[in-house]
Amino acid sequence: MPPPNEKLADSLASLQELQKEGRRVFQSKDLTRVHRERLLRNGFVQEVMKGWLVSSSPSAREGDSTLWYASFWEFCARYCQDRFGDEWHLSPEQSLLLHAENTVIPTQVVIYTPRGTNNVVKLLFGTSMYDLKQTDMPPAADVAVRDGLRLYSPSATLVKVPEAFFNRYPVESQVALASIGDTSHVLRRLLDGGHSVVAGRLAGAFRRIGRPEVADEIVTAMKGAGFTVRETDPFAAQQTFGTLRPAAAPIVGRMQALWQAMRGPVIAVFPKKPGLPKDRAEYLKFVDEIYQSDAYHSLSIEGYSVTPELIDRVRAGGWDPDYHDDDRKNRDALAARGYWQAFQAVKTCVTDIIAGANPGALARGAHRDWHRELFQPCVAAGLLRPGALAGYRNDAVYLRTSRYVPPRWEAVRDAMPALFDLLEQETESAVRSVLGHWMFGYIHPYPDGNGRIARFLMNAMLASGGYPWTVIRVEDRGPYLLALESASIGLNIEPFAKFIAERVQWSMEHRGEPAKGKGRP
Repeated sequence: MPPPNEKLADSLASLQELQKEGRRVFQSKDLTRVHRERLLRNGFVQEVMKGWLVSSSPSAREGDSTLWYASFWEFCARYCQDRFGDEWHLSPEQSLLLHAENTVIPTQVVIYTPRGTNNVVKLLFGTSMYDLKQTDMPPAADVAVRDGLRLYSPSATLVKVPEAFFNRYPVESQVALASIGDTSHVLRRLLDGGHSVVAGRLAGAFRRIGRPEVADEIVTAMKGAGFTVRETDPFAAQQTFGTLRPAAAPIVGRMQALWQAMRGPVIAVFPKKPGLPKDRAEYLKFVDEIYQSDAYHSLSIEGYSVTPELIDRVRAGGWDPDYHDDDRKNRDALAARGYWQAFQAVKTCVTDIIAGANPGALARGAHRDWHRELFQPCVAAGLLRPGALAGYRNDAVYLRTSRYVPPRWEAVRDAMPALFDLLEQETESAVRSVLGHWMFGYIHPYPDGNGRIARFLMNAMLASGGYPWTVIRVEDRGPYLLALESASIGLNIEPFAKFIAERVQWSMEHRGEPAKGKGRP
């Protein structure tokens, strides 16, 4: 009889065959009962509902939702295709959210289908699916298939979503409106369906976001066809908008809209900027002094176990992987060395920034150097492949236990230049610091190191206003991550802006104190 390890290896081989091409979702019938039970028992798969499994990991902690959120949309697509064939699509509201790059995992997704039973299908971690019976299926031109999900097309969603959607999701609505290049796609649906009320709403919405020519075209065409149109503005009066470039990539429009909406709350809570320092040498001396505290707290937030002694040894040049095996194998020592190298690169940028250089323009190229310096020691020690230094990610990433999912890797290539455009054009250093930090993490462009680089970026942008280098303490990790989550899921930047503002204020008041020990500053 084969030993247990060989039996498990056989089961894993069967699972690996199913996981080809990145699949995470399977039907129970795809595995034999013996393989299925063995994989469930050892934590390599997890049951979503009767007949359906998702990939899991034996190392996953109880209650960790990360792997489920990573599988959520694939499950929806495969389950619906198996149950409804091609006769289904996501609701107009959910379709528009996905087109506008809103990547938050919903607590409930609504499926429109003639085969629906108006029934709630309960899934893992409080999520669910509602199959709404809808006898009329949209024409093929109104359906777009993305990653197996059947969505209403962008033009069709604008005609289908209710008026309340614009008020509840102003950013996504603005992005969808701005993504319309050829007005005829929307206008044809309005005319053929006789949607005079919707036409008035969309005309008002286009006018509100700074596209009056589209609004005029809709009203003129509808009246020319004999419809009576009363133009209305579906957005709330207090909602503010910038002007988005028509037909821009949705992620770019989303970032521009979020930046415009969040500027005010940041400025309202941030302390007055000191201005560029007159004594640059003194400013940079403080940056050197704060290094130990910054390294300890930033690395500890990311789960590394570092001590002030290790940091001092790295700074003094006592870290030598060529002669000390422990240094070559020690993950924490490698992280500390990488942090030291990256810190020096950031300090070089800060030197130019306090001399008057545009901080966004400098960070545009330099952030890649920061990332390479962070991980160069791990590559040199052979713990990471050289490709880890290549640049932005080429795969999806998921944040532990969070319903927020960073943008698709394909969108990162549009998102990062847009971020640095915003930083270059921004006039307020407080906004650059808070939104630069948050939005870098929101995009999550790298496979690893995003939190450390986001905090480096924050401090480089703080320098542009003369604010001192500010440390986010490991003991504040909980409130810090909650504030980031509030911004990423609820689009409420105020908690994060207040958190950073309080830390900056503390640094301004205690700048003369030596930065020593775990509790400093």
